[in-house]
Amino acid sequence: MAESRAAVIATGRRLLRRRGRGLKPSAGWRKIIAYLAILGPGMIAASAGNDAGGIATFAAVGAEQGYRLLWILIPITISLGLVQEMCARMGAVTGKGLADLIRERFGVRWTAFVMLALLIANAGVTVSEFVGIAAATELFGVPRFVSVPLSAIGIWWLVVKSSYQRVERAFLLMSLVFLGYVVSAFLAKPDWSAVAVGLVKPSFSFEYTYLFTFVAVVGTTISPYMQVYVQSSVVEKGVTPENYGRTKMDVWVGTILAILVVFFIVISTSATLHEHGLHIESAADAARALEPFAGPYAEKLFAIGLFGASMLAAGVLPLATAYSISEALGFEKGVSRSFREAPIFLGVFTFLIAVGAAIAVIPGLPLIRVLLVTQVINGLLLPIILFAILKLVNDRELMGTHVNGPLYNLGAWLTALIVTLLSLLFILVSLFPNLLSGRS
Repeated sequence: MAESRAAVIATGRRLLRRRGRGLKPSAGWRKIIAYLAILGPGMIAASAGNDAGGIATFAAVGAEQGYRLLWILIPITISLGLVQEMCARMGAVTGKGLADLIRERFGVRWTAFVMLALLIANAGVTVSEFVGIAAATELFGVPRFVSVPLSAIGIWWLVVKSSYQRVERAFLLMSLVFLGYVVSAFLAKPDWSAVAVGLVKPSFSFEYTYLFTFVAVVGTTISPYMQVYVQSSVVEKGVTPENYGRTKMDVWVGTILAILVVFFIVISTSATLHEHGLHIESAADAARALEPFAGPYAEKLFAIGLFGASMLAAGVLPLATAYSISEALGFEKGVSRSFREAPIFLGVFTFLIAVGAAIAVIPGLPLIRVLLVTQVINGLLLPIILFAILKLVNDRELMGTHVNGPLYNLGAWLTALIVTLLSLLFILVSLFPNLLSGRS
């Protein structure tokens, strides 16, 4: 009897073990769960690049050029992914932010110059993000004198009073609003065959409008603050070379998804604005212009996307600046720190939030002029940052076996050289808009 009872118990245990094994997630689900666990720096940095200025630029691409510039999104995806990945890898290998490494390898004077330019450029772009928040909320009837201060307080409270994990989750949640652009694009009912042609058939022109738009797209997509943020956040997240593989996946998936958002912005504005000969001056104009052709829901979705994009960038931009200034000066940093522990870091963040919000509520603010000046400064700064990144990531003393391979270096150097030429060209056509107007 005892033996039969023992046999029954043993059989029951085997069945329970089998049932338990059956409840375990499959290999595919385990990979998805693992990716969600590390999701953050790459996704946030790439999504923040689609800010208010970026949305205005991409909407202008669709309105002015139709589908002709869609092909550039393919090389831009590769270039952005390469740059973001190099910075993330440096953060994982060295445990230091980009400004930290620039100070150590290039000296204090060079660092001071780069940080001053970054501070000025990011302060200007932060203003534009709060203007984007104002434009989006005004579409819902909420005046900027209410929405901008409340948004600024909300962003400040989130970062200063929360941990890194909570800030990251909130930023990731904000990224979801970009799905609104996908819906808007389908509501616009574009000519998908023309979209396919624009995506695979390269075109180029020396016509001023085309050239200016082309250069603006590149300059808007790969911004210096994105590289600073992704490297610093990888360091704060505690990523190491041993578990870097998942973060690398995060960077590339984030890059691809961010460019897909750009793809749908261009499609939606091309199908509605370009087809009817309409022009836009800002992202808010693009949102209003969608209503007669794609229905009221498209306008609301566009406005929600603009608000989310501006909120995300209004948090990431000051954070990236605070990281870089603190690293360059050797001060304590991190969103999990208190004001007593990291006064410079949180002080810079608070200053940029306050100034950006205060300027954004000024009536009649010349937004286009502010954006132009900040884009020129970013255009000057971006090549410097890119060449510094390439020099650092190929330093064997610093990176060991994690330096770039030959093929990777080829793509990275081509990106740096092309971005440099386009940045200089962007500055040239900005200062002398009629220089190439006679050529086509």
